[in-house]
Amino acid sequence: MITRLLVANRGEIARRVFRTCRSLGISTVAVFSDPDAEAPHVAEADLAVRLRGARPSDTYLAVERVLEACRASGADAVHPGYGFLSESAEFARAVLAAGLLWVGPPPAAIAAMGSKIAAKRLMEEAGVPVLPSLDVTAPGEFPLLVKASAGGGGRGMRIVRDAGELAREVESARREAVAAFGDGTVFAEPLLELARHVEVQVLADRHGTVWALGERECSVQRRHQKVVEECPSPGIAPELRERLCEAAVRAARKIGYVGAGTVEFLVKGDRVAFLEMNTRLQVEHPVTELVYGVDLVRLQLEVAEGAALPPVPPVPSGHAVEVRLYAEDAAYLPQSGVVRRFEVTGDVRVDSGVESGSVVSPYYDPMLAKVIAHGSSRAEAVRKLVTALRRARLHGLTTNRDLLLRILENRAFLAGDTHTGFLEDPAGPAHASAPQRTDELPALAAALALAAANRRRAPVLAGLPGGWRNVRSQPRRARFTQAEIVYDPLPEGITTISADPEQVVLERDGVRHTFQIAHYEEGGPVYVDHAGGHAELTPVPRLPEPVEHVAPGSLLAPMPGSVLRVEVEAGDRVTKGQAVLVLEAMKMEHRIAAPADGVVSGVHVEKGQQVEAGAVLAIIQEGNP
Repeated sequence: MITRLLVANRGEIARRVFRTCRSLGISTVAVFSDPDAEAPHVAEADLAVRLRGARPSDTYLAVERVLEACRASGADAVHPGYGFLSESAEFARAVLAAGLLWVGPPPAAIAAMGSKIAAKRLMEEAGVPVLPSLDVTAPGEFPLLVKASAGGGGRGMRIVRDAGELAREVESARREAVAAFGDGTVFAEPLLELARHVEVQVLADRHGTVWALGERECSVQRRHQKVVEECPSPGIAPELRERLCEAAVRAARKIGYVGAGTVEFLVKGDRVAFLEMNTRLQVEHPVTELVYGVDLVRLQLEVAEGAALPPVPPVPSGHAVEVRLYAEDAAYLPQSGVVRRFEVTGDVRVDSGVESGSVVSPYYDPMLAKVIAHGSSRAEAVRKLVTALRRARLHGLTTNRDLLLRILENRAFLAGDTHTGFLEDPAGPAHASAPQRTDELPALAAALALAAANRRRAPVLAGLPGGWRNVRSQPRRARFTQAEIVYDPLPEGITTISADPEQVVLERDGVRHTFQIAHYEEGGPVYVDHAGGHAELTPVPRLPEPVEHVAPGSLLAPMPGSVLRVEVEAGDRVTKGQAVLVLEAMKMEHRIAAPADGVVSGVHVEKGQQVEAGAVLAIIQEGNP
């Protein structure tokens, strides 16, 4: 029986496992890197052990250090979470060799699915349909998908549409696979475009029972990483669902699987093709939990202790939808910094790795949280999710909230008509223009809140109205980079009900609107949240400080990272879109391209150099100097 469990992971999944352990009376142990020393998962565990010596990006991959943490804390069991060492057969063997209980599948099952190349052969033997494998150096057909044989999560994956880009993309996939998984083996498959990405949750015990807990729709992806997941899939008919579940059970039985795992498929029409089996808990497991009324982590723990599953799985009820809330900009570039405020409320489940005041470092995945809604119907679940996202207070970092809202309100998504290229569609939600915000009320609320804050700080005569004059000479204005507003007197038809630094209530044409205001530092952004959405307004200083100007044509680092490769030299001519250099951040490669035709007048970094966000990387003089 488990008495003290160490979670060899961080962030959201560590907190998720701890939550179940608390309900079962199991003591918990967290491990952490230096950047994670103040992270919520560390504070929530009963005990916590710093993993010293490794680089921050490699800390949670250090097998011997994790085992040392088990010995130091007295843990008698290990849960790997997902990512990092969760699909390492070597780690599973080391845990078992140390006399600890491993909350996961047998090492042999992990190894069997650890290589996608070998896994495909096994699945063919089990009668599970697969796509043909192609020679990665001479595939013979295009388009194709280059994939890392180890790991997943979109890392080491590249779409190749013609022979001219094959060698470059294969090499890029290999580098990324080595950085993420320590294994640069890649292979290729035909690209099955406009297909659905559908996965089946399986759960197996040591006594021969294997459950298939329905399917999850995971087609809405960016960079091969899932963004929205739901259960059940809106595009899978009952007969096809039965085929998928039967194939998933065959796959699990073939490798002697035990515990929770996921079998992933591509589905196009009636065609089904095996993608991979994830021998761990998935990020999107909450949608299955809500629909089937189970706690998958609890079942993992019970199966690891030797318990038998009931012969028949529970019956599903309703529909669940999950979105992944990332700290990233509109180009999917990860953001790092301080989360000033993180509040997501409503009839939703929030599995989060951060809280207000947390620091998002550049070393790990930028996912802030998963927000999940369950309803009696798909429409109800989506509506709950939209409401929660609109009313969330997310301050300090740029997030993908607006993209998530555009997806959830997209006509094709609401009809269940999605596929793996959904976010790449030029007419889809990822490429929709941001709505033009013509409503003046948020800016008025921000101006009134700032004026109230100034009066609160006034050392004398604080009771006088802001901007009071014996004789009014001109209206009072507030200038933001996004808008300029006259707030005294207010525009016709608008009246102030109350105005405090934290809350402003305005009435327009007989309708009252309440705005929550947050302002964290002098001259910093003003965050305005209300029932209709949110706004971030940056005040324009009356007397701006002198600033350093960046030379025209400068290419700036979009995020902190390491220079992986410099592809030009000073004096080279470049064309618009040509790669100038490649940055590595959060174990993914990011191409920095020339914004226009021109000549490289200077390169300011070199291979291996660490750079901060905003650093000048190179300068391109446009035209023909």
